[in-house]
Amino acid sequence: MARSIEFDYDKALERATRLFWRNGYAGTSLRDLLKVIGIGEGSFYNTLKSKKRLYIECLKHYSETEGQKRRLALISAPTAREGVRALFRVVLDCLDDPKTPSRLCLMAAMVAEDVLADPDLKRMVQNGTTSLSKRIAARLASDKKQGKLPSDLNPQIVATVITTYLQGLWRMALISYHRAEFERQIDVFLSGLGL
Repeated sequence: MARSIEFDYDKALERATRLFWRNGYAGTSLRDLLKVIGIGEGSFYNTLKSKKRLYIECLKHYSETEGQKRRLALISAPTAREGVRALFRVVLDCLDDPKTPSRLCLMAAMVAEDVLADPDLKRMVQNGTTSLSKRIAARLASDKKQGKLPSDLNPQIVATVITTYLQGLWRMALISYHRAEFERQIDVFLSGLGL
């Protein structure tokens, strides 16, 4: 007979996500996870199976919550220009939020040797960055087709550059973060790209 889950899975997933977000994959021990979730080791392995599997579930949860805010900002604005700028505003809002576990985005934190050494996790990193670039490129291509962007703008290249810049922005926020300064830099960067 299968055993039922003896804890609130959604609450456990949220807590584990925030722990991984704060400490990173390598910096989060099984003991830390058991403590924050509030279950024993046997229940953990019966239900969640492994740290890696829980991490993958946490990444999906993060994408469905934090990632969704960014996607909506990008697609709901009237133009691609405004959508990309809105995406960056949502990122800065996250950096401003005192409840944010880390200045480094959980997905950006995946770009680390310990995570990339695992083929499954590396594939998730690649898929995540590719997916973001594709969304941005699609939004840019649509506006370009409508004549809202210059005809010589290459949506794929610009989207890849934006994705790369965003990775760097998260890391620079770890060193020093002042929203007004970041806003000026983002404006210069996007204006240089024709956005």
